[in-house]
Amino acid sequence: METHQLGSQGLIVSREGLGCMGMSAFYGPSDEQESLATLARAIDLGITLFDTAEIYGPFKNEMLLAKAFKGKRDKVVIATKVGSEVTDEGERKEINGRPDYIRKAIDRSLKHLQTDHVDLYYLHRIDPKVPIEDTVGALGELVAAGKVRTIGVSEASPETIRKAHAVHPLTAVQTEYSLFERSVETNGVLDTVRELGIGFVPYSPLGRGLLTGEFKNPANLPEGDFRRSNPRWEGANFDKNVKLVERVEAIARRKGIKPGQLALAWVMQQGTTPIPGTRRIKYLEENVAAAEITLDKTELEELDEAVPAGAVAGDRYPPGGMATLNH
Repeated sequence: METHQLGSQGLIVSREGLGCMGMSAFYGPSDEQESLATLARAIDLGITLFDTAEIYGPFKNEMLLAKAFKGKRDKVVIATKVGSEVTDEGERKEINGRPDYIRKAIDRSLKHLQTDHVDLYYLHRIDPKVPIEDTVGALGELVAAGKVRTIGVSEASPETIRKAHAVHPLTAVQTEYSLFERSVETNGVLDTVRELGIGFVPYSPLGRGLLTGEFKNPANLPEGDFRRSNPRWEGANFDKNVKLVERVEAIARRKGIKPGQLALAWVMQQGTTPIPGTRRIKYLEENVAAAEITLDKTELEELDEAVPAGAVAGDRYPPGGMATLNH
């Protein structure tokens, strides 16, 4: 797979990464051996950017990657995140961007990942009680100490991105972005990262799976899958959103590709580095193939007409999740 530089601090990553969250959290039961096989296949296919966080599990996802990358550390770029506080016992607390917590969390993540450094360390959510300058100052100290190569922020407003970048250069901003979630096009986030030379990493580039066309009934989601309480997957919202997916499927059929591949090609064509998540080799291979797909002007216009910005029904998180976004 083609590689490129993410941001302006010299971090080289694959054109497409792999979001690893669902292997350990939020999407119902998973199989460790299947996940390890998928991670191994991802490396074989040329993926180098692997995205995790201490909160996924908690800790289980970082420890899974440690197993997967044993003896292969030089082949992978590990991105993990801090900022949603977790006790050593795995109890989830509130958002925490205090420097003392940042310093504690990196040592814990390095232990769980069985590595001496993290390639990209994100602030997972912005703590409204702590000046962003203080939090990013602490992240910068970790770069100076050699524990972290580069830093980023997730779900941050343009103003916060500018303040953070002024303290220590950001390599990446990670935010939800897909045909189904295009707010970064209008709220200034994409314009800001492009202006400042910061890489942009979309998570959920497949609309949490909706854009694959595989889901026709939310009742089929497994127990423990957080999408069961996601507004876009509920009732009339789901019915409306599936109709939008059908339009994407029609365009994909004419092009001879899967709807998920079309959605990934679209988000990559915006100059971004998406991290679609999957636990299965079959879907991983489909996603990787999307990196070779180019959309022409007509196809891009068709997609804009099929799924206009703002057409998707429902918020992207329940109220509690929406309250954590710094937009």
